[in-house]
Amino acid sequence: MLTLALVALLLAALPSAMTAINLRALADEPAQSPGTRPAVSILVPARNEEGGIGACVEAALASTGVDIEVIVLDDHSIDATAAIVSRLAAADPRVRLHAAPPLPPGWSGKQHACHALGNLAAHPALVFVDADVRLAPRAASHLAAALARADLVSGVPRQVMGSTVEMMLIPMINTMLLGYLPISLMRRDNRPALGAGCGQMMAVRAASYARAGGHAGIRHSLHDGLLLPRLFRSAGLTTDLVPGAELASCRMYVGAAATIAGSLKNATEGLAKPVALPIWTIMLLGGHLLPWLVLVAALLGGDPPAAIIAALACAGPILAHLAQALRCREPLPSVALHPLSVTLLVGVQWLALLRQVRGRPSTWRGRTYPARS
Repeated sequence: MLTLALVALLLAALPSAMTAINLRALADEPAQSPGTRPAVSILVPARNEEGGIGACVEAALASTGVDIEVIVLDDHSIDATAAIVSRLAAADPRVRLHAAPPLPPGWSGKQHACHALGNLAAHPALVFVDADVRLAPRAASHLAAALARADLVSGVPRQVMGSTVEMMLIPMINTMLLGYLPISLMRRDNRPALGAGCGQMMAVRAASYARAGGHAGIRHSLHDGLLLPRLFRSAGLTTDLVPGAELASCRMYVGAAATIAGSLKNATEGLAKPVALPIWTIMLLGGHLLPWLVLVAALLGGDPPAAIIAALACAGPILAHLAQALRCREPLPSVALHPLSVTLLVGVQWLALLRQVRGRPSTWRGRTYPARS
């Protein structure tokens, strides 16, 4: 029992310490040069987004300290998305609406839309945002300033959550980035494996985007948050992360079913790989669930030394998640759900891998994509 407690403490200490170090690293804010006014293209792929596209564009138009254009690509929507953007474009010349070309074989919808948007943009800084993202007024200026030190910059917006499943799975984005990605090393070492970002909000230098091959280089992907930064790094370019919670907000999914479906879509380009997932399972369950199991067993078995060590192992990830929730402006109930959240995350990854092995296609936004080996 004591050995298990020590193993649990070791596995729990890694993400706990890494979160503390990374939160400190992210406090290093980029400084904008006095008197400069960057020119930024804010690019929004939109497919059946009538419920939120208006708020997305209006938030982008409220950007301060930058000259902007807002380009929305209507990706064959069958709702009022195009009509809403057309009205906004008629009222403000900074808004442009374009219709997406037909989706070529071998492309995912979002990557094709972003590729088209990149070709339409006129400014040297490109900010790609999903239609459910609401930029803060200073976001475009801040991201443009951050591009002075990296070719691609990304941040996780403040995640707006409603259901319990949302509060369990969505904070895992920040848990994985903060707990397992050494951000200081990422800034010094340009290996592709250290690249990461959030596809909800990404800023790139237009020239670097062209050099890396842009979204055309990840045309098959359903999840650009990991693959686009790694594509940039493979081209010898640099990527970085910035705190995103003060720059934008996003209601990523609404309800349990959409959250599970979206997590399954993203999993196979994240953790759900045959070699990696068993290792991640040991690290995640060993560091976040095992301490609680050992604590209960030690208390029932009357083993005070093991119970004390297990209690310390339990406290580390909880305190790390609390720090994450405060910094990333996540709902505090998500902290209490943390061990169950990690367990659910691992379960979703295994389900995604099983679906992939069985050749089950992915369906998203009304399109079906074949499973990839």
